Parts: sequence; structure tokens; C-alpha cells
Amino acid sequence: MAFSLTRNWHEHCVLSRGIRKRYEGVLVAAKVWGIDEGYEDAEGNWQEVAPEVKAAVCNAMGGDGPGVAGREVQVLDQGKSPCLPVGRLTLEDGTLLRVGQDGQWPPDLPIGYHDFYPRDEMRPAVRIIVTPGRCVLPPDGLWGWSAQLYATRSNESWGLGDLADLRRLCRWAASRGAGLVLVNPLSASAPVTPQQPSPYYPSSRRFLNPIYLRVEEVPGAADFVDDLAGLAKAGRALNEDRQINRDAVYRLKTEALESIWRHSSPGEEFERFCAQRGSSLDEFATHCALAEEFGGDWRLWPDEYRRVDGQAVRSFVEARGDRVGYHRWLQWLLDEQLRRAAAEGTTIVQDLAIGVDPGGADAWSWQHLYAGGCSVGAPPDLYNRRGQDWGLPPFIPHKLRGAGYEPLRQTLRAVLRHAGGVRIDHVMGLFRLYWIPEGFDPSRGAFVRYRGDEMLAIVAIESQRAGAFVVGEDLGTVEPEIRARLAAHGVLSYRLLWFEEEPPSKYPPMSMAAVTTHDLPTVAGLWSGQDLAAQRRLGLKPNEEGTAEIQRRVANLAHLDARAPIDQVIEQVYRLLSEAASRVALASLDDALAITERPNMPCTTEERPNWSLAIPGGLEQLENSRLAGRIACAMNKGRSGRGTG
Repeated sequence: MAFSLTRNWHEHCVLSRGIRKRYEGVLVAAKVWGIDEGYEDAEGNWQEVAPEVKAAVCNAMGGDGPGVAGREVQVLDQGKSPCLPVGRLTLEDGTLLRVGQDGQWPPDLPIGYHDFYPRDEMRPAVRIIVTPGRCVLPPDGLWGWSAQLYATRSNESWGLGDLADLRRLCRWAASRGAGLVLVNPLSASAPVTPQQPSPYYPSSRRFLNPIYLRVEEVPGAADFVDDLAGLAKAGRALNEDRQINRDAVYRLKTEALESIWRHSSPGEEFERFCAQRGSSLDEFATHCALAEEFGGDWRLWPDEYRRVDGQAVRSFVEARGDRVGYHRWLQWLLDEQLRRAAAEGTTIVQDLAIGVDPGGADAWSWQHLYAGGCSVGAPPDLYNRRGQDWGLPPFIPHKLRGAGYEPLRQTLRAVLRHAGGVRIDHVMGLFRLYWIPEGFDPSRGAFVRYRGDEMLAIVAIESQRAGAFVVGEDLGTVEPEIRARLAAHGVLSYRLLWFEEEPPSKYPPMSMAAVTTHDLPTVAGLWSGQDLAAQRRLGLKPNEEGTAEIQRRVANLAHLDARAPIDQVIEQVYRLLSEAASRVALASLDDALAITERPNMPCTTEERPNWSLAIPGGLEQLENSRLAGRIACAMNKGRSGRGTG
């Protein structure tokens, strides 16, 4: 389909008969390829997807059609046998079995991922996913804090909250009775400047960002105290500015870490880590070294370096082995520092972003599975009238399935290392994603379907293996049956006081309750009117009527006096939240310090410093905050006695 897919439908109608037939064929294929005819918007209205949008989405999926790439997939509940012919079965641990003789299959296939190869070589291989069916559940009555780690810095930090600060935060949280700390995605960004500020636009979701390292705790750093003193002083001086300067932090830490690396001799633990992470670590480290040479976006590299398996890449690794080794070493350091933070006894809950930077490491490794020419976003709703384009490439459903869902498996396993839980951002993406073709407005997209039950089976496996619970961020436009399927698999719903009509005591038990999120107003921002004022200054045309309704509803539920000072309002709001019937409840560090700015204002990029405002006074002020103590007391009292089931 060489003709332009960005022209409007009227122009297409006047094209030649042959081209028009080809165009109509794509529209017929749209149903087969899982492209919805339309969707119900936030106000309950049906929105039909335009033909040119369907055609553009089909074009982005490639020309081979669904079901022809790679393996078939079959999901089995534990204890069930598959319906497959005679062949050989390779279990996840490498064990080889001859199966299907006389219709016999072992009834006790272990939980995990196995590959079946039929004796008839004309038939495709089958990825067999044996699932426990449900995710691990957290203790009933659990509560904790949500934090933006980059913002939660201490006097010892180099301008940005780091993994040593996370360890300290976990200790403080435990001392106040909290059982968990939910942090923003700690995923890696490209090793270049400018550094990507958004934690939801990572280069890789499988690896961590070295900007979070505490340099002084790196093995061998003690031998360079004098050499590092100047860098440490410059790094701590960055704490004087509330706005985080990631580029400055990155440059200082890189200089320090490179100095240590040049004189370090990593031992057996490092080698074991490299062997454990295998080829995925090798590819990531290679991407990092190439990005330093050619820039952070692999799509702009010389042609010979764009293919992961190309000879030029292999030659580069041989020539720059030390640099590739450096990036492996950084990931080992990060893994160790995160492990130490998790050892404090407070459950760390990771946050999994919905997608990745199209020019980053994961997109380079799996470029054949991503749709070029489309990005993921959200249709217009009550609070974002223009819709949202997040600039993240979507996986092509049939190609992801043909790869046996290997990217999902690797990503979940990586994010659950040293974690007791995970929040899956935009969990509806396991079932359908809103694709926006290049050149189209965010309001002109289409929902594309995925095999949700197959992906939930993988979520359940990784949850059980890690002993970690799962929360699905199911805000916005969600089909009712999706919430039911998530609950059936043990995935907690996400309930916000700002949005719920019922009081928290009526929330479903299979949920995590919070007041707000990083994309929504803080309590102080909403009650003072400063959040609305900020939106007006930015020209965002806020939903003032909806915001006023939130205030009225919450004021009634929490018995708030409109004249009450902000700290009393915040405390009372959390007393109300503590009564939630949800298994888990979250308090926000931003609310504990009565911060008026939200971490991120959707639909803005250059207009404000999103993801870049530190908490005032840092960890030291938080640890001495009376309001934080009162919130903790309210949460402990309201959550106590709820049982441990």
C-alpha cells in the first residue's frame, strides 16, 4: 500500500479503482487484525473509527497478517493436559519429553513456559503456558506510601533521590507502621544528555537507570575518597535548587563511576549476575555503548548498527568490549543497591510503564515486534479533552504472540526483581490499546485487541514466582468485563478518592485505594485552587466544573469545613481513605508535605518541569513532618484489625 494513508477519506474516494479496491481490502482485514469498529467514550457516546484510521493502523502492522509469525500459544491451567498431537516437548528447564503417544500427556506439567514441536514439521511450534491461574494477594489491611524516588532526595544525595535514599525511606516508612513503598518506574534511560525526565518513557523496562546509584556505596569507591570529594560536593550543591537538574547529576555520576570502573576488578558475584541476565543484558549494554557513540535513538544510527544481530554490531562489541562491560557493571551495581533497599523489611512495589522509547534499547532489541508509524495514547475524556499521544510504539499483537510473549515475560521478571508488588500502568493494555497513526490527531485513533487471557497467564506466573502482588491501573475508559477478568486472576483494581462516587468503605476488597496519582492534583493543590490556576496559566482549559464536583463530594464524605487549614483537610481526607475496604491503601508523600504541585501535568512538555520537582526540605523534612506522622497514625488506626488473609 504505497499510497498516502494520511489524506482524508474524501480524497481516497477519488483515487483510481484499483487503489480503492486495495484500500477496501485493508478495511476488511481490520476486523481480522483485531481493530475495533469504534468505542464508547468517557461520556457514554459511541465513536466510530474512520476508514482511513483503520487503514493506517493495518499498514503499521505490516503485510504478513495475523497468525503467520512464529509460534502458536496455548494456555493451560495447572494440572490440565493440552490438546496436541505427537511430538516433543521442551520444558522451561531444558528437559526434553516425547509426548502425545496414544494421546498421553503428562498431567503434571510444571508452571512455566514450555515449547512443543509436533512430529509433523509442517505444523508450527506451540508455546505452552502453564499458569497457576491467580496472582499472589497482599495481606488485607496493608498500607504504605507512594513516592517519586527522584524527588525524595536527602542531604547526602547528588541532586536526585537515589537507591540509598530509597533504603532510608523504607526504614522511615516501617517506623511509622507502613508496610510498603510504591516508587515511580526506575527504568533505564539512554546514556546521553539531555536525560529523559519522564520515568514513563524508558529506553528499557528490563534494566535500571544508573542515575539512581549512590556513588559512595559502589564497591571500590572508598579507595577514591579524595578524588570523588569534589564531585560529591558539586553533586550535593545541586540540592539547593528544588528543580532537579538530571543532566548535571548524570555528568557528575558518570565521571565518578567511570573513574571507579577503570580501577575495579568485579568478582564472582558480578559474573554470576551477568550469566543470570544473559543475552538480554548483553544487548542492553551494547545498545548503551552504541548510544554513547551515535546518539540515543537507534533509528538515527548508521544503517549497519540498526540490526541487533548484524556483523557490524558484533565487531563493535569486540572492539569496545570494555565499554560494554562498563554498562553491564552499572546494572550489577544497581541490582545490588536495590536488593539492599528491599532488605529493609518494607515491601517495595515497582511501577511498570505501559511502553518504551521508540529509539531506546528495548525497541532496538525487539524492533520486528513493534508497529512503526503508530503510537499509544488515550482518546479524549472528561479531563483531557484533546486526547493523549504518549509517543510509545505498540507491540503488533500477532507478532508478540508469535514470539511466545517473550518480551512480556522478560519485562515482568525484571521489574519484579527485589519487589513485593508491581503496579501495571494502564493495565487495559493487556487487552486493548489505543493506537494513533502518525499524522493523526489523538482524537482519531483506534483500539486494537490483544489476547488478554494469555498475557494474564504470564502475569500470574511471574507474580507467583516472585511472591509479589499485582495492581492494575484501570482508570479511564475500561470495559466492565475487563475488570471482572482482572479480579478473577487476582489483579487488584485501582480506586481513587478523586473519582469514586461511593465512600472508601464501599470500595471493592480486590483493590488498592489512593487519593490521587502523579498525573492528578494533590490534596493541597486541589483545595487551595493552585492546581486549577496552574492549568489556566498553561492554557489547558481545565474541567473546572468537574474539579468543583470532586471538592464537594469529598468534603461531604470527609465532613470537611471549607474554612479548615490545608493540613487539617489532608489529615481528614486520609482518615477517610483509611476506612477503605480495599486490601491495600496508599498515602502520598506529596500530601504528607502539603505540596501543591503535581509531579506531572498531562499534555505539557516544555511548559513546566514535569518529573523534576524535589520534595521541599528532602528526606530530612519528611522524617520530621508532623503532618506525615498524623497521616500515618490515621492509616494505622483505620487499617488495623482488617485481618491477614
